[in-house]
Amino acid sequence: MKINKPQREQKHPSGFSGELRLIPLWSVAGAVVAFTLMEYVMWVVVPAHRHHPPNLPFGFRVYFNISIGALAALYMLMVGYISRDSPRRGMSTPLWMAVCVVIPSGIGAVLYFLLRLPALSLCPACNARIESDYHFCPQCAYQVSPCCGNCHRTARITDLYCVYCGHHLAADHPPARLHAFAE
Repeated sequence: MKINKPQREQKHPSGFSGELRLIPLWSVAGAVVAFTLMEYVMWVVVPAHRHHPPNLPFGFRVYFNISIGALAALYMLMVGYISRDSPRRGMSTPLWMAVCVVIPSGIGAVLYFLLRLPALSLCPACNARIESDYHFCPQCAYQVSPCCGNCHRTARITDLYCVYCGHHLAADHPPARLHAFAE
């Protein structure tokens, strides 16, 4: 007898390396082009239009020119990241990309990071989109993560007692699928 288990969504690796994987290749290529273009402008075009030699020492010129190129490259990488992160959070990709491009000096990207919604995941039972910190699916009441039956805060599956209220977690009888994670 075969038991049908609900399919779990493939999650991105958590942490900084997982977030870096969201940056698309077109954005990386755009960042390289932006850096190269800014270096060309700062080393070739700007000095050609000056009527007198620069007052800054050579070390400062190198620092400023590389910094300006790095900022242009970072801006392209942020636009690419937003293009992949916004659908993951249920937000409008064209709107946020337009905000990032139209509002100058990176202010649009800062607005995105201040106003973005929590990351969404799929319920393993009904495939409804739910916030990642939910314990139960609001559509089908499927328990997606362990929690205390008394205070309803997050608990690790290996905990015997709730770290917040001291409730004995074994008395809650969590579903068998959550016991599988403890092994």
